[in-house]
Amino acid sequence: MTILAHVSDLHLDGTDRAHRRAERVFAYLRDLPAPPEAVLVTGDIADHGTASEYEAARKLFDLPFPVLAGPGNHDAREVFRTVLLGEAASPGPINSAHRVGDLAVLMADSTIPGEDDGNLASETLEWLESQLSAVDGRPTVIAFHHPPVLTHHPLADRWPLLNPGELASLLQAHPHVVAVLTGHAHTAAAASFAGRPLIIAPATTWTLQFPFESAEPGNPDLPPGLALHLYTGGHLITHFRHLP
Repeated sequence: MTILAHVSDLHLDGTDRAHRRAERVFAYLRDLPAPPEAVLVTGDIADHGTASEYEAARKLFDLPFPVLAGPGNHDAREVFRTVLLGEAASPGPINSAHRVGDLAVLMADSTIPGEDDGNLASETLEWLESQLSAVDGRPTVIAFHHPPVLTHHPLADRWPLLNPGELASLLQAHPHVVAVLTGHAHTAAAASFAGRPLIIAPATTWTLQFPFESAEPGNPDLPPGLALHLYTGGHLITHFRHLP
């Protein structure tokens, strides 16, 4: 069995509140009797894209198992690269491929620098095509920030992924993609996309509430959460945890 933990939307902003909530999630993972093979972090790690926010994230990510991180619309690519990843500064998309247990994990960049909408740039789509062809049918998950479907919440859907059709076309040619994993919506959710499971991780910082639940779109008091994806024998199942 391959176990992936999935965390999103930390929005580290220098406040004790944001840090404590994120710390609660990573402490939970650190203390598990059987640790996951990796943690996927699907963006909005920083709130303002500053070096100090990524320094705080780098310390949180110092775990005895891999933490694979991609950017969200609040992140800044060049600072993300230099401070969090220890790489040379570059304005291009932050895409990375990994082998984790029985799975290939493709962390893709769905951000548009300076914008809140999402887009899988042609460079990223070409990279995905290349990586999906190279894994030779190995079961694969693709993770990025913006969901490729509408959530039916007016706030989350204000900044959608603008080119889901291009991703859907790519997936049709690669049946070994077993799931698409995202964040951005600040609520645990499940859907299907191009015939594959689409799992949206809950946010660490605050939880989205629908208009039928509350007049306030965001609840800062609900507990932070994460998703646990278990893959075995060609089957993926996801469990959600919320940490009081």
